[in-house]
Amino acid sequence: MEKNKHLSLITSESVGIGHPDKICDQIADHVLTQCLKHDKNSRVACEVFASNHLIVIGGEITTKAYVDVIKLAWEVLLPLGYNENDFTILSNINKQSPEISQHVNKRRSFGAGDIGVVYGYATNETAEYLPLTYVLASRFLFKINELTKQKKLPGANFDTKCQVTCFYDENNKPVGIDTVIISLQHKKDANQLKLFDEVKKLAIYPIVDEYKLNKDFKVIFNNGGSFIVGGPFGDTGLTGRKLMVDTYGTIGRHGGGAFSGKDYTKVDRTGAYIARYITKNIVAAKLADRCEVQMCYNIGAELPESINIDCFNTNKVSIEKIYQIVGKVFDLNLSYNIKNFDMPNLPYDKYSLYGHFTQITGPKPWEKTNKVAEIKKLI
Repeated sequence: MEKNKHLSLITSESVGIGHPDKICDQIADHVLTQCLKHDKNSRVACEVFASNHLIVIGGEITTKAYVDVIKLAWEVLLPLGYNENDFTILSNINKQSPEISQHVNKRRSFGAGDIGVVYGYATNETAEYLPLTYVLASRFLFKINELTKQKKLPGANFDTKCQVTCFYDENNKPVGIDTVIISLQHKKDANQLKLFDEVKKLAIYPIVDEYKLNKDFKVIFNNGGSFIVGGPFGDTGLTGRKLMVDTYGTIGRHGGGAFSGKDYTKVDRTGAYIARYITKNIVAAKLADRCEVQMCYNIGAELPESINIDCFNTNKVSIEKIYQIVGKVFDLNLSYNIKNFDMPNLPYDKYSLYGHFTQITGPKPWEKTNKVAEIKKLI
């Protein structure tokens, strides 16, 4: 696509199933899901560290369930092609602090487990109300990983990363793709040129066609040369280090805390889901083209201490009106939203891949636009 001085370039990234940070996120969320499966009142803050041949599972877990965290870690690792000789896995789990517990476990409700700032973001540039660059990067990697599982990309392995750069016009609308960068782990005897061609043909161009975008963009594949050593053998992995991959791909802001491994009483997770729910419904109701919500919580509190709404001058009604609508339509109480989203019963291990707000890994309750009709009645 011909460059125009009036166009800006915006980039988002995503990582795949075998990236070392994502391996840690998957283990942490698998532990969380299994704890809640057997004890809905489990309190979990699980962190995972992976480096070379060592994996350490730490954090605080208070539950009536019996969970073998080492066995659960292997359930994540074995499908990625690792074997039991590859890692020593250590467990260093403690119980939740009683000082935190007394603030969280109120008689009929839940208070925030910590102080925290959370953000939600939505834009109308895709059907998922997410940035196009981010959706493309996530979908490219999902397709590549699925093809690898199906052995349709000979020689490919699971440690993957993608960056997508798109042209945006003066109204901040995407108009085309500039560059796609793919980093794909492969086996020692893989033909990289053939692998590159298959990735373009089977994973990239079909998705580009769905969005009716240009194909004259650059595709850069394994720019550093060979990529044989990957996963924790190639780089250290840590839970919660891919915050932007989990949310909006560098475009929307993110609060101070990560999601994976944390139960529903943690405002880092639940508060961010509530904020996303608000912004998506605001944009879906066409009150604005883009919207970001910031909320701040105090430990033990059920409601946010403050809320800030920014529509980046794209709002169709006054910002004061949007504040009024949010106050009337959305219940910001943590206990209400835990029930509304059915959070004790969710498959959190699915959400640790390809973003917590995409539809790639299935529907998510905070992604519903069921408040649109109610919002429109108030305009």
